[in-house]
Amino acid sequence: MLKVTNLRKEFETVVAVDGVSLEVRRGELFGLLGPNGAGKTTTIRTVLNIIQPDGGEITINGRHFVPETWNIIGYLPEERGLYRKSKIINTILYFAALKGIPTREARPLAMEWLERFELKDAGHRKVEELSKGNQQKVQLICSLIHRPQLLILDEPFSGLDPVNQILLKDILLELRSHDVAIVFSTHQMEQVEKLCDNICLINKGREVLGGALSEIKKTYGTNSVHLEYEGDGTFLKDVGFVKRADVYQNYAELELTDIGKSSELLSSVNNKLALRKFEIVEPSLNSIFVNVVGMPTESRKAIPPPPAPAPKPVASVAGDPRVRKALISVGLELLILIVLIAYQAIQKEPSMTTIGILVLGVLASIFQYVRMRRNVEKDLLKKSLEGEKA
Repeated sequence: MLKVTNLRKEFETVVAVDGVSLEVRRGELFGLLGPNGAGKTTTIRTVLNIIQPDGGEITINGRHFVPETWNIIGYLPEERGLYRKSKIINTILYFAALKGIPTREARPLAMEWLERFELKDAGHRKVEELSKGNQQKVQLICSLIHRPQLLILDEPFSGLDPVNQILLKDILLELRSHDVAIVFSTHQMEQVEKLCDNICLINKGREVLGGALSEIKKTYGTNSVHLEYEGDGTFLKDVGFVKRADVYQNYAELELTDIGKSSELLSSVNNKLALRKFEIVEPSLNSIFVNVVGMPTESRKAIPPPPAPAPKPVASVAGDPRVRKALISVGLELLILIVLIAYQAIQKEPSMTTIGILVLGVLASIFQYVRMRRNVEKDLLKKSLEGEKA
């Protein structure tokens, strides 16, 4: 159904996808996995012809993407893509029309899906009136209403409560039984583990793990031990033959360097914890994910708090009466100086002494104005700080 070969996509200096290949057949649930920023969404958008690849080949049903291909694909983006002011039923009918489904055919289908998602009585409400989980259900209906052959879901379980997650799971399994090819990207490893036939794990734009989930688990052996207990299990991280430990309040998943050490582990644990369960199992997909992608080598540095904004005066300096008075004084003396200079210019013997005295007076007024302005700024700043402390 979908075949991607050596896909490559660059953005300026960043290689978002580098040589990724995958194949999804009809009637298959395929998991596209990876940490944040790994290139999953870029891969999806390239497959959907939203952005153009810089290399590689993408075919759907053995053909390259053409405009008609849109009508056989259903796509659920991670971000909300709904018109918040529109009514729910109108939104669904609009998306159906984009896929070539006439209103008379789409309306009964929309009502069936709304009923299945327990939204039948909400059809004439606006999208913005719904909770995030119900908006997610509407968006799912928009991606399903035209009966796609290829369904691509980016974080489909986001915002759904456990009951609706089960409902979506049942729908996906039903679609798979009808030979729909389903690709979904999610961070919920337990959903992938329960649903997917095959996976592709991307890290830093490159495929690092792929194939049948059952085979991948066999490859990673059975060196994992699951424990359920009561007590403090933090000491499990420091056991010498424990290679990796995911320890929670009453549960732990351990990867041993040698599975033969499991009896020794059981003996040491029995003395410290009240065990409810101890079993040797295949590693979970979550532990494989962490093992392949790796944990951060350094703990994240604390983000320093943003610098406190410089306190602002509680009032305008220019509006202070003291500053205005000093400024008026400067203006009057300048005006007098100009008039006197004009008067002396028409005299036969102008008095330069008088002019010089007035110039000194103007300079003194300007100095007084500048000093007054600084004093007022200090006063206002002091009041501002006192107000913040209060």
